[in-house]
Amino acid sequence: MSDHPTDFEGDVPTAIKSAIAEKIPGAQVEAQGGGGHYTISVVAMAFEGKSMLQSQRLVLSAIAHLMKGDRAPVHAVDKLTTRPS
Repeated sequence: MSDHPTDFEGDVPTAIKSAIAEKIPGAQVEAQGGGGHYTISVVAMAFEGKSMLQSQRLVLSAIAHLMKGDRAPVHAVDKLTTRPS
């Protein structure tokens, strides 16, 4: 795990979960990691009938604000899994 400087205050995995839950209501979200690198798993009805790429884009769009800028709290999503519920 690398050391990634950020100005973000608070728990980043919690912020990731909240952002995804806001964009994808009813989603079951797990997020873990640190140092700017995170693993995210999302199970949601919203993924029904969507390709893996479409589902992952939906998740990444939900956390885009956490990945924007040089000192963003999320530097990389090392693993992202999505599946319909």
